[in-house]
Amino acid sequence: MPDLSTPQLVAVAFLPLLFAITVHEVAHGWVAKKFGDPTAQRLGRLTLNPLKHIDPVGTILVPGLLLLLGGFVFGWAKPVPVTWENLRHPKRDMAIVAAAGPGANLVMAVFWAVIARIGVQLGPQSWAGLPMQYMGLFGIEINAVFMVLNLIPMPPLDGGRVAVGLLPGPWAWQLSRLEPFGFFILLALLATGILGAIIGPPIHMVERLVTLIVGLR
Repeated sequence: MPDLSTPQLVAVAFLPLLFAITVHEVAHGWVAKKFGDPTAQRLGRLTLNPLKHIDPVGTILVPGLLLLLGGFVFGWAKPVPVTWENLRHPKRDMAIVAAAGPGANLVMAVFWAVIARIGVQLGPQSWAGLPMQYMGLFGIEINAVFMVLNLIPMPPLDGGRVAVGLLPGPWAWQLSRLEPFGFFILLALLATGILGAIIGPPIHMVERLVTLIVGLR
């Protein structure tokens, strides 16, 4: 990503960041509905309207500050409610519902790679060419970050819920006990640089794979 002014950076990042967070949450609710839980639908959360999903701190303040500081960007939306008792096979289905969010981010990364490829084809002489390239590249990056970050096997991240669904009962219970402390552990790992060292290589791998799929490299 070339050096951009703050207004340019905000303009390029706004839509990819917003949809990376909101589509992630809608995917959870949509899959939960398929497995028998209509809670998200009843509460009006199965919509791409970002106003239904925005958390003022997690969707706007935190990622905005991190973006302006030029550091590692992440955020969150209001979690889509899932009533696990409504699921046909609660333990298994909750794992699949949790995996749907990172899966949606992978699909969006491919979508934004296509946008970037179209921008390249249009060329710099087109008024839309460069903006589409920059927006597409940021879309790839932010969705790769969200996907890999959420796959960390620690509650309340999606990877933690997947692990709880796959592990035998006693191990799953022990892991689930970390949920109240998971966010603070994540912040500590971020502050010490350990988080970046852990997820950096798989993020680059996802970015490279996605760009290869659409022929950007």
